[in-house]
Amino acid sequence: MKVLTANRLTDGEAVWYSDTNGWQDVIQGSTLAEDKTGEERLDAIGKAAFAQNLVTDVDLIDVNVVDGAIVPQRLRERIRAAGPTNRLDHGKQARAA
Repeated sequence: MKVLTANRLTDGEAVWYSDTNGWQDVIQGSTLAEDKTGEERLDAIGKAAFAQNLVTDVDLIDVNVVDGAIVPQRLRERIRAAGPTNRLDHGKQARAA
């Protein structure tokens, strides 16, 4: 499974694409691509958003769904989804649930 991620151009914030919410600040609720057709659809959405100067560094990333939560497979993407590893009181991980 994959989700679409990027960085918002206005502030550099890591964002994920959701059919419901558009580009959102959290990975939970992102639209999952479960097959090649889904990946191609998300890729087209990412390319269009890049062309409109909404986001940069657009990428499809591998994820697993664990107990209903979307968990990136790569450590780099887990850090982007949560925040810095040296201070848990900063970044997305410090926000109220």
